[in-house]
Amino acid sequence: MKETLLHIQSEAREKVATVQSSAELEVLRRAYLGRSGVLPQILRSMGKLPAEERPVIGKLANETKELIEQLLAQRAADLGAREQEAQLAAERIDVTLPGRGGSIGKKHPLTLVTEEICEIFTGLGFEVVEGPEVETEWHNFIALNIPPDHPARDEQDTFYFSDDLLLRTHTSPVQIRTMESRQPPVRIIVPGRVYRRDPFDATHSPIFHQVEGLLVDEDTTFADLKGTLTAFAQKMFGAGVRTRFRPSYFPFTEPSAEVDISCIFCNGDGCGVCKQSGWIEILGSGMVHPNVLRNVGYDPEQVQGFAFGMGIDRIAILKYQVNDIRLFFENDLRFVRQFE
Repeated sequence: MKETLLHIQSEAREKVATVQSSAELEVLRRAYLGRSGVLPQILRSMGKLPAEERPVIGKLANETKELIEQLLAQRAADLGAREQEAQLAAERIDVTLPGRGGSIGKKHPLTLVTEEICEIFTGLGFEVVEGPEVETEWHNFIALNIPPDHPARDEQDTFYFSDDLLLRTHTSPVQIRTMESRQPPVRIIVPGRVYRRDPFDATHSPIFHQVEGLLVDEDTTFADLKGTLTAFAQKMFGAGVRTRFRPSYFPFTEPSAEVDISCIFCNGDGCGVCKQSGWIEILGSGMVHPNVLRNVGYDPEQVQGFAFGMGIDRIAILKYQVNDIRLFFENDLRFVRQFE
């Protein structure tokens, strides 16, 4: 038994010294010290030895175990350091390689158009105001002279949370909220996202964007409205653009007018875009209806106002010659990166 233990010590020194990886070292540890290893088997067989030999063999067996544990620990430390160095060398960054350029983001075309519209109107003295997208029936319809039985409700069918809460169908409710909270003069524009139960196709979307304007003062006239919108059109589409006002109907304005601009693609000569008419419709407008002024506590005998509204998506389609409104909502970077 003594010769066997001495042989195990000599053999362990040789094998541990030649191990080249932590995995191989673990196999060797199990071979010597594991439950089925060499040393545990020897220790279990010591009961068969004569009583006088057991102390000597037991002491030698423990020394052998301690020796093997020391050899394994020392080799594990050496292999760990070597493997760490190899890993660091493999993962080393070559600082001489050229860097990868970062991708610089661009503003969405609808954001660009919204900012341009707001910049034009703030230059004309208007204040930018925003409001909630979830509105009450009062602010979205009734205060704007659209009672529950009004036919215009069918044209602006929207998404309801309850009988009184809905997703706004236009940004006009912000005009009502502003007039309720302050006295004339009021001069605001209201950009924002609106919702209607429209199909999602090349020319319609259940989510789209509007900007509306409102001016209320003591001596406001339709001539002020025409001058303001003509100035806007020429700044937005070019100094040579002409405007045309056509009679129309909106529940919250009287009189009302649709506003056209001379076609920016054919200079008014007639083309496929303007359907050979030479004109393109861009927005609706009119003088604020007296009922709307009364609903917010204004006296229509003392103050008058004008209002207008346009689809930001439509302006962007014209400005950038986009043929499908769905492109604005697809988040395709190839599309967005075209705009500056």
